[in-house]
Formats: sequence, structure tokens, C-alpha cells
Amino acid sequence: MRQQIGGTSVRRERDFARQYEYLVLSVPPQATRGEARQMVTEHAEYGKWELERTRLYLGGARRYWLRRRVMRVERTV
Repeated sequence: MRQQIGGTSVRRERDFARQYEYLVLSVPPQATRGEARQMVTEHAEYGKWELERTRLYLGGARRYWLRRRVMRVERTV
């Protein structure tokens, strides 16, 4: 699933082998570091995401990989 938020791209993926769900935030070079930090912090606090990887590209674009564990609930009956 992909969204556009003010020039920022958000993509969600799921890794079934490792039981993690991933959220990839792509931040354009026009965004300040403070704006990018605020966006990552909001996802981490309210969505229970943790920062796994950060990448800075030539030209100033940034990409952040966030992950959270997928909780599987099994029936007990």
C-alpha cells in the first residue's frame, strides 16, 4: 500500500518469514530534518513502530524503514 503525504511517500510491507510488518517513509530533500524527525516520532509513538534503518541519498532525500512485530492470535477453543 502506498500513500503520498505532502511529497513524502509512505509504503507498507509485510514479511511473513520474520513476523514483522514494515513501513517505509521516503522524505524529499525539501523537508527539514526536524520535519522528518517529527514524522518518524509520530509513527513510532502512535503506531508502535521502531526505527530499523535510515538512509541518506545524494541530493538530500531520506528514507526511513520502520518495523513492528505482527501479533498472531490463536484460537483456544
